Order: sequence, then structure tokens, then C-alpha cells
Amino acid sequence: MRAFFVALGVMLLACRAMAFEVEEDRWFRADPEKAVLTVLSSTDTRIFAPLIEAYQAEHPGISVHYVVSNTQSVFDAIAGEGAAFDLAISSAMDLQMKLANDGLALTHGSEATARLPAWAHWRDQLFGFTQEPVVMAVSRRAFGPGPLPQTRQDLIALMRDRPEVFDGRIGTYDPAASGAGYLFASQDARQSDTFWRMSEVMGGLSPRLYSSTGAMLDDLQSGQLVLAYNVLGSYLADRLDGWPDGAMVELRDFTQVLLRTALVPTTAPNPDLGRGFIDFLISDAGQTLIAERTGFSRIDEAALAGGPHLRPIRLDPGLLIYVDPLKKSRFLEEWRAAVVQR
Repeated sequence: MRAFFVALGVMLLACRAMAFEVEEDRWFRADPEKAVLTVLSSTDTRIFAPLIEAYQAEHPGISVHYVVSNTQSVFDAIAGEGAAFDLAISSAMDLQMKLANDGLALTHGSEATARLPAWAHWRDQLFGFTQEPVVMAVSRRAFGPGPLPQTRQDLIALMRDRPEVFDGRIGTYDPAASGAGYLFASQDARQSDTFWRMSEVMGGLSPRLYSSTGAMLDDLQSGQLVLAYNVLGSYLADRLDGWPDGAMVELRDFTQVLLRTALVPTTAPNPDLGRGFIDFLISDAGQTLIAERTGFSRIDEAALAGGPHLRPIRLDPGLLIYVDPLKKSRFLEEWRAAVVQR
């Protein structure tokens, strides 16, 4: 028993010694007699806990060590530090794709993974297990009695017509600080030139820049913001029940749909445990739990077909275009010129 807790302490110290920033660190059913599944994730523990607990109910012989960091840090930990985790989970699809493409993910094929649509997995190495719209969150009160903007052109017109409402009160991701924010911005730019026109108008209104959806929604709820652009719809939906002033807008010109993804790093100490957890996440039981307990949406082709404005970000090599260091540097330069004007 004493040897187990010494080992546990060593693992915790190792996490703290890593250069990447640890936001949360939690053990689920730590036990000296159990195997340990180690997970590095960008998903809050509060949201993921029901899935871990359900998994452990099916696999009582497994402890889970769940570490949360931001999307960029998840990538840096695996790519730069060789951090030893059995599973890496992130909403930054492009960074996950780069890990897999650079040979840092182990392969995994099973009956469960074979059922995924082609756009939701890549080379039996990277697997989507949720689909989440990237939406706009607004304060109804701030927008007044008129209709909420339904397209980016509507939003541009509204910001130009009513700058006093929006000045200093628009929130959006800082793509230089957030891997997910960079993914959303670069994919927006791929979809339409309207993104750059909208960014320039926002830039003239001193937007506030964030590294997480949660922080944006906190400031929107407190009244510091009237609009948050490109937030995760799953996080927003979790708050709307007790927030009558809040509203979610899926823009009708296009709404990106993010896939939250998982991979087994080549540094995994127990890779089969990572593979088993992936199978659990994409099994019928896991997908039902995701829909019912987390606020995320399950992988569902029919739902996408029913919303022509929904554009899933596909797991394919196109994600690597903006990960190229030179292209990324140029994109961020253009973005700063448009958005950081004051």
C-alpha cells in the first residue's frame, strides 16, 4: 500500500514538473490493486466525470488519472515533452491531426471504430466522439426587441449601425493563445471571405480576447459582454436553462461543427487501456451517455443532414494547412492587423 502511494506521489510531481500548464488534476478511484488509465484532456473534469464513472462501473479494476490542460498545452505535452498519457483528448482537431500525422499516435482498429463515419476518424489513429456546433452567444437584452442576427452579414450591419452597443463588449477567442480558437478562426477563413470583413469591423470595436469558452460565457452572463463569437455550443447549452437573457445563435450562412477527438500517444504507458476507453466513448452506450449526461452531442450523420447550415470540420489532411508554421504565422499576422486595432 505504501509503495502505491509513493508511486502516486511521484506521478503527481511528474505532472507538476512538466512545462505544460495543468488546470485540473483528479484521480477517480485510486487503488493500489488497480491498473491506471492516464488521460490528458482539454475537457473540464466536471463535464467528463460521468463518462469516467460509467466506464469504471463497467471496468471496476481500473483507476483513472484525469489531467486537464488547454488545447495548445495538450499538444505541446505530447509533441514537445513526450508526456506519458494513455489518451490525449482535445477540441483542437488540427493539433490532434498533426500529432497523428507526425507519427505520435498509435493505431487502433475495432468493431466500435469501424462504425464511425469516414469524416469522424483518420487512419485508425484519431477518433471523433462528439460533434458540437461552434456558435454565437448573445445577451437578448442588449440586442433589444429586434431579431437577432442570423448571418455574419447581419452581424456586420448591426455592429456598424450600433457601435455604442458593442464597443468593448464583444468577446472572441485569441487564436494565438488558444488551439481551439485558432482552429475556429482558420476554418472560418476557409469557408468565407466574410470572416475577414467581420473581423475588421469587430477590430474597430475593441473586442476582448479569451483563451476559453467558459471565460467568455462568464463575462457575457455578468454583463461585461453583449456578444461572444465562436463559442462551443455544448458549453453554452449547459448554462441556458438558468439564464433567460442568454441566447444561442447558429449562424445560417454556415456554422462550424467541431469534433472532440481522442488518440493514444506513442508514449502511452498502458496503450490498451487508452484503446479500450476510446471504444467505450464511441460505443452505443458511451454515445448515449455523452448525449444524456455531458451536454455534448453524439456523432450523428442524420442531425447534420437535417441542418444544411451545419459544416462539420472533417478529420482529413486539410486540417494541416494552417498548422504549417509559416502559414500559421501569416494567418496570425493578418488576424492581428484586422482585430487588434487599438
